Amino acid sequence: MKSVNIHEAKTHLSRLLDEVSRGEAITIAKAGKPIARLGPVTASRPTRTPGFLRGKIRISDDFDEPLPVDIQKSFEGSDD
Repeated sequence: MKSVNIHEAKTHLSRLLDEVSRGEAITIAKAGKPIARLGPVTASRPTRTPGFLRGKIRISDDFDEPLPVDIQKSFEGSDD
């Protein structure tokens, strides 16, 4: 892991960020002691748990039945 001092980090921030974007982690030190770390952002995905909504969603028995004609016509834009 690369280490730079604060002055170098301020002076060359764009270059350091380019290195970080390629996956390298960089430590920023003050008086030789590490105080911060620059690293690439990792996309985190939430953990998906199958069945976590079981019993919380209710689908009507007639969910897939055709809509009444008057509602179908309103979707089609006709008033007949």
